[in-house]
Amino acid sequence: MAQETFIEKQEESISIHIFAVSAALVGVCLTVIGIFNIVTSLKRMETFLDEMTAVDAVLFMLACIFSYMAIRTRERQPRLRLEKIADSVFLSALFLMATTCVLIVLRLI
Repeated sequence: MAQETFIEKQEESISIHIFAVSAALVGVCLTVIGIFNIVTSLKRMETFLDEMTAVDAVLFMLACIFSYMAIRTRERQPRLRLEKIADSVFLSALFLMATTCVLIVLRLI
């Protein structure tokens, strides 16, 4: 019984971390879009990287929504499924963010 409670708390903790970090990274993406638009207008260049960052913000928002739903769900199986979706979307968004950052650096050099 105590082991089951510990595991459930640990699972909920993962959802809470995904929720908090995803929400913060949505703000980071929006800031990057704003700064990148200023830089591209000053340099008079066209790029698709702000659209990639917008997609990334949407992915982080989806991860945030799924992790919130996992936190609010009391039944274990649906909670684990929602948490797995949130985790997958979050990792995809992190990969896209890293790729976008590399492309931004290469474009601005």
